[in-house]
Amino acid sequence: MTPPDRHPQTNGDNTLAQSGYAEGPLLHLEHGDLCVRQDGPRHAPPLVLIHGSGASLRSWDALVPLLTAHHRVIRVDLPGHGRSPEPLDHDYATARQARAVGAALDRLGVARATVVGHSSGGYSATALAADRPRLVTDLVLINTGPGLDAFTGPETVPIDPSQWPPTGEQIRAFASGAFHEGFEIPQVMIDDLRGMTYEAFVSSMQSSTDYLKERTLPDRLAPLGKPLLVIFGAEDRRWRPSSAADYGVVPGAKVEMLPGAGHTPILEEPRQTAALLLPFTTRRNTGAPSVT
Repeated sequence: MTPPDRHPQTNGDNTLAQSGYAEGPLLHLEHGDLCVRQDGPRHAPPLVLIHGSGASLRSWDALVPLLTAHHRVIRVDLPGHGRSPEPLDHDYATARQARAVGAALDRLGVARATVVGHSSGGYSATALAADRPRLVTDLVLINTGPGLDAFTGPETVPIDPSQWPPTGEQIRAFASGAFHEGFEIPQVMIDDLRGMTYEAFVSSMQSSTDYLKERTLPDRLAPLGKPLLVIFGAEDRRWRPSSAADYGVVPGAKVEMLPGAGHTPILEEPRQTAALLLPFTTRRNTGAPSVT
């Protein structure tokens, strides 16, 4: 079930460290390899992007060009997603995913960074901030559900494991709620999901559920004291859009709603997303950033 190009050729960690603009080589970490891509000036403030379940670093493709004038943008494929192989111990717990991202940033020499998570990627971002408070300076959550009571999507994966990998039509039916009504699901998302194993897909989704069962995200974020920006598509069909207000209990949190956007504004409305994101991530710098 693993596509033949899942593990790209790489010349090793030294090449990655020297170039700074890698096209997605694998970093060799303790619990399994992790695919990482960097864009933008190496000297610019680091901005780490973490995708959601069933996606990959390619889900950020439309947004990244709008960010690289101001940031060294670092994207990862979480374990078992995209070009990252499954973890050696098959542990997809949110805390483990976060530690993998932290280990990758250590390998890249990143000491401090703003971390952005889309959907369930926001749980890994939050877990990383809790585990590595000196590493994560600021957090941005994009359509990340605050608690299970706000979930409105399908309760289970409507695909039998014996029929895996799913067809494109099955994926379109399952993933339609991840976008506003009428949005055409990008082929890249279909390819990413078909490239995963059933275990990786289901286990990563279950880990997100378990993470929220233990404690809601606002409850986890409130004591961290991190500057927080929450961006939420007003037409989200996976999470109740009004639940974005739940983040208001986090001291200093800023909540922005995107009219017309669904669960995935990073693909649906990348320019509007960047227009909300950049003033937050560059606020310590002089001059107002522009999105062109």
